[in-house]
Amino acid sequence: MRIFWQSYVDDVTGVDYWSHLRPHLDSAALSGTTVEVFGISPPNAYAHPLVEMRCARQMIANAVRAEEEGYDAFVVGHFQDAGLAEARAAVDIPVIGLGEATLLHACTLGAQIGVVTINPRFIAWIRRQVLAYGLSQRVVAVRAMVFEPGQIMAAFADSAAYASAQAQFRAEAAPLVAEGCDVLVSGGGIPMLLFGREPGFRVGDVPVLDGLPVALMAAETAVRLKRQHGVSLSRTGDYAKAPPEVIAEFIGQPSRA
Repeated sequence: MRIFWQSYVDDVTGVDYWSHLRPHLDSAALSGTTVEVFGISPPNAYAHPLVEMRCARQMIANAVRAEEEGYDAFVVGHFQDAGLAEARAAVDIPVIGLGEATLLHACTLGAQIGVVTINPRFIAWIRRQVLAYGLSQRVVAVRAMVFEPGQIMAAFADSAAYASAQAQFRAEAAPLVAEGCDVLVSGGGIPMLLFGREPGFRVGDVPVLDGLPVALMAAETAVRLKRQHGVSLSRTGDYAKAPPEVIAEFIGQPSRA
């Protein structure tokens, strides 16, 4: 099984992240699964919807290329899931969104979910995600630390930066726990990996879900269900397959990072 993992950083800005991400995913993968990490350039380095949509366009083009090159599944390894529905409408291989997969699995761990994202500008975006996924009664609050997407990566190599990042996360998570959230989610792949290096990471008695292995295992499950039971994507509504000429027109000439 070959899985294309779409990171929203590149091999320059994300070198510390990728050096930890690859072994983290490999340790979670089934025997026989190969996970290949690719980036986006310019990377997602500023929390804003315009950046999300720019990256989404390249992600969708890469999903089409991943299918053409024989990958079995495609993972949008970026919590905000920009372009997720559109990517599914462009390819026939399973497309898994990190945000969607994480939030859905969080629903199996507790009744009320709180999200701590990395920047306040992501709060409105995540609230729209929650609404789109029909999870408004389960995801009850979103709070934020104060990092641009690339800044928190310093915490992988610097213990003081890590302690500061964890202190920020705990400070934002504490009110959510006090309000009754019994599952916490780091709203970003980078903080997920950062805190996921501590197995069983919690705030008080509340688990903090690392969605990276969740998304990977969801992709593996989707591939196995398709192979063994013929389970595949709906082709009505938002996921109606675009005609080939529309896909070709959309892709143009974007390049993979």
